Amino acid sequence: MKLVTPKMTAIRERFKGDPTKMNQAMMELYKTEKINPLGGCLPIVVQIPVFISLYWVLLASVEMRNAPWLGWIHDLAAPDPFFILPVVMAVSMFIQTKLNPKPPDPVQAKVMMFMPIIFSVMFFFFPSGLVLYWVVNNVLSIAQQWVITKNMESAKPA
Repeated sequence: MKLVTPKMTAIRERFKGDPTKMNQAMMELYKTEKINPLGGCLPIVVQIPVFISLYWVLLASVEMRNAPWLGWIHDLAAPDPFFILPVVMAVSMFIQTKLNPKPPDPVQAKVMMFMPIIFSVMFFFFPSGLVLYWVVNNVLSIAQQWVITKNMESAKPA
């Protein structure tokens, strides 16, 4: 996407007044460059059932109540008492946002910068186990994006 972004910006500038032609040109660009516009949504779509299932399991599981886990977290089914995990989640989400390619649309870029704040406020009230799942997912995504970025930079022609 980083390599195609200048072409997308040029198409937006060329067809600024005609959204129909702009969308057609964008779809043609996606076809020629073999880009799936919904490709970035697939990982989230796969995670949604896992996330919802984990949420309901943590809320309904009697075995998880008051079962100590690690350090300050004494109940994975209750919210983090010191809000450490939501803060770590917000930081990891911010790092993940910075590592990902910047969206070509400035409004979408601003929304992506506010997402860590919005999610951390929501996650203050979620069970610690769910926040832990999200933090681990973010850390793994950061590592994956870092490796991909390094491989792309080393594969660039000199």
